[in-house]
Amino acid sequence: MSKIFPVGGVAVILGSSGGIGKAIRDNLVNQKIFFDVISASRETSPNVDLKSERSIIDLAEAIRQRDREVRLVVDATGLLHNENIFPEKNLRSLTQEALLENFLVNAIGPVLCLKHLSPLFPRVGKSVFVSLSARVGSVEDNQLGGWYSYRASKAALNQLIKTASIELARGLPDHVSVAVHPGTVATKLSKPFTKAGLRLLTPDEAAAKLWKVIENLERSDTGKFFDNDKRSIPW
Repeated sequence: MSKIFPVGGVAVILGSSGGIGKAIRDNLVNQKIFFDVISASRETSPNVDLKSERSIIDLAEAIRQRDREVRLVVDATGLLHNENIFPEKNLRSLTQEALLENFLVNAIGPVLCLKHLSPLFPRVGKSVFVSLSARVGSVEDNQLGGWYSYRASKAALNQLIKTASIELARGLPDHVSVAVHPGTVATKLSKPFTKAGLRLLTPDEAAAKLWKVIENLERSDTGKFFDNDKRSIPW
């Protein structure tokens, strides 16, 4: 398999309205490698809600009607906190609501996107599904505890990507599915948790580093978990 994407395919950015998602979309448009870069979020048409499988099916059908090969899907979605949910510091803080919401957005939604978009990948030539995971999803790397729902949902995402990569390799020998930690990026998601003096990546910097990882992915990389310098992260 060549590292180079065949000419004429399209890229799909899930979560394109977020800080990282928008930067990834802009970066790919500037690369001019793909025939089109398709934005997908709750603000696009069709709108995509990770908690609604029907909306994901509608997205896949809309892309299919364009009659173009899908060569790249970047899942730049994710939930760390919202007005009702905040990362837990201890067991006492755990709630069913937070656990369910994190798993729906961070694990179930992304793998349903892979389920419905993977039939659009061509059998021959490089195609890639990249899901933005998080280093804190690594079980082996967990030294501090806390953040139960977020950690567990990202660990689940990693397992789902790994499992799907094994199946997809049987029918799509040139396909690569990976989980990637994008680094700590200056976005609304990370803002409440950044420490003074910590070097944050801008969304544009994160997008550029992610593209470099994607550009260098090979068939043997499928099912792996990388950081933004393409170094393996332990499960």
